[in-house]
Amino acid sequence: MVTHTSARASRAARQIGDNLTLWRKLHNLTAAQIADRAGVSRTTLSKLEHGESGVSLGVVLEVLRALGQLDAVVKATDPYESDLGRVRAAQELPQRVRRRESI
Repeated sequence: MVTHTSARASRAARQIGDNLTLWRKLHNLTAAQIADRAGVSRTTLSKLEHGESGVSLGVVLEVLRALGQLDAVVKATDPYESDLGRVRAAQELPQRVRRRESI
């Protein structure tokens, strides 16, 4: 369990919260609607939208799903989507771990 959140991580949590709020508003959805679709309480959604870093990863993922952004976040964190990840995987990972190019 994290007992201290760095200033950089706190800023990122606030920015992500702001981004999620903006996505919700772009979809013309209320916080209650997103909370219901994500299966979380309105209070928990509010904590996430206000950048509180104690919200669980599961909640974040469900809210992203409810906003239609889950696949984009999964893709953004995939190392094979970066030049560095593809080059390093080809150089250093054993063949059984490497992802096939067709995937």
